[in-house]
Amino acid sequence: MGRAPSFTDILRAFWRIGLLSFGGPAGQIALMHRELVDERRWVDEEDFLHALNFCHLLPGPEAQQLATWIGWRLHGWRGGLAAGLLFVIPGALVMLALSAMYALAAGMGWFAALFLGVKAAVLAIVVQALLRIAGRALNTRFKQALAVAAFVALFLLDLPFPLVVLGAGAIGMVVAAWRPEWLALKPTTDNTPLAPRPWSSTFTAIAVWGAVWAAPMVLVAATLGTDHVLWDIGTFFSQLAVVTFGGAYAVLAYMAQEAVSGFGWLNAGEMADGLGLAETTPGPLIMVTQFVGYLAAFRAPEPFSPLVAGLLGAGLTTWVTFAPCFGWIFAFAPWIDRMGRAVKLKGGLAAVTAAVVGVIANLTAWFVLHVLFAQVDESHAGPLRLFQPVWASFDWRAGLLAAIACWLVFGLKWSVIRVLGLAALGGLMLSLV
Repeated sequence: MGRAPSFTDILRAFWRIGLLSFGGPAGQIALMHRELVDERRWVDEEDFLHALNFCHLLPGPEAQQLATWIGWRLHGWRGGLAAGLLFVIPGALVMLALSAMYALAAGMGWFAALFLGVKAAVLAIVVQALLRIAGRALNTRFKQALAVAAFVALFLLDLPFPLVVLGAGAIGMVVAAWRPEWLALKPTTDNTPLAPRPWSSTFTAIAVWGAVWAAPMVLVAATLGTDHVLWDIGTFFSQLAVVTFGGAYAVLAYMAQEAVSGFGWLNAGEMADGLGLAETTPGPLIMVTQFVGYLAAFRAPEPFSPLVAGLLGAGLTTWVTFAPCFGWIFAFAPWIDRMGRAVKLKGGLAAVTAAVVGVIANLTAWFVLHVLFAQVDESHAGPLRLFQPVWASFDWRAGLLAAIACWLVFGLKWSVIRVLGLAALGGLMLSLV
């Protein structure tokens, strides 16, 4: 360990990390490791990895929660609050500006052509995420079976996302006690005495952050009522914040299908555009929720102007998405040593991680259908839900750009931003054909 950093040191370090945190959770975690473990030596390797495993147990973006935990470890509540906010704010501001530009420019020919390429590149990026996570997570036959079962449950049986994730966690806890080798769990060897249970700090954090989380919702209910779009936005993304296990890609399918089919806030192509924008900004990928919240309020603005409503929708979405993340860390971080020894809890996490592969496969299939085909019919055969693309609606330009993006991602190993940029340029060029 190096010298203990001052609070000013933490502000400088996490402002830099917030500005440079491109590349999704893997890139963000690698950046924090290099900056805080290797170079500054504020946290040692073992504690960093232990905290990372702990953050995987929690709903929400693990990289942002890891940043919050490191700040909390170094300077208590104010350190955690500063680190977590600085990790989010740069990306949130960029995403807000991009969302406003998107809403104002939608319908213009050049803009649609630009985002044709973005949507095609997103397909390659999501496939890459699926393969990367599957290669890391599915190291036993039982985990592979869980992933397949999760995909079938979501894509073919249309079961609720929270039920699939929580069900996988419950199965993992049972299997951990009965056949831990099915989940590749290692026995715990740490016999260090544990500190007293920190009940007081946990209850205080739950009370404080529960009030912070609920405050804007109370204001919306009191001033606009529970039938206003802002209430729907706040309620939906509050629920989402509780079930976002497994990272951003895991919850995107649930969010996309509800926002598109359930609420009608945007269409499938616009959802893919939002994911493309989130891939190009620093900060957590889950920031795509802000894009959805902005468009939802922008398109039903009364009694505000569209611009003001969009800003309120984006702000409320960001608030209810990230306020719980701070609550989880401040409530449960003092328990990290105890949680690290809980075999059943580890089993639940391992099973959820495996199921997340099936969740991302569901997202991938959904995006492929809705980006490559202008019309996708949905039917039911008994308990099965079937998607049937109308082959005459196939978009050959999207197919061509998606194939090129896959070659750039898998063949040439290009970065996400370079692939998105070239694909967007390709969309503009093909619009002239």
